[in-house]
Amino acid sequence: MSDFLKVLYRRALMSGDPALVQLTFDQAVLDRYRGDASYRVMRTNTAGRVAKAGGWSIDFGIGEGDALIHASWQALVERLPEAERDHWAGYASGPHFSHNFVRMQLSPGSCFDDGDLRSW
Repeated sequence: MSDFLKVLYRRALMSGDPALVQLTFDQAVLDRYRGDASYRVMRTNTAGRVAKAGGWSIDFGIGEGDALIHASWQALVERLPEAERDHWAGYASGPHFSHNFVRMQLSPGSCFDDGDLRSW
C-alpha cells in the first residue's frame, strides 16, 4: 500500500470522515459513457473525469495498468446521480476481500461456517 493511501486512511479514521475513503471500480464502468456525445471522458496519466454535458461530473484516480479507477466516497454520493449508482456498483472492485466477512457484514446475526476459532 502506498504511503499516500496510508495517510489518507489515517486521516479518515482519525477524523471519522468516511468521505476520504476511496472506492474502486473496474475501468469498464466508463464504457457506458465513451462514444455517447452527451458525455466526455477525459484523463491524464493518473487522474480522469467523466462529465455529462450541462450535468454532473466525477473525478477519479487511475490505478497502475489502467485496469482500475477509484473515486472518493463523498464525490460518488454527492455528485453521482442516483440513476447512475447501480451501474457503478455493478463494476465495484477492490483488493482481495474476504467474501465471507463481507457476507457477514451484509447479514449481521446470521450463522456462517468459517472454520474453527484459533489464535493468530
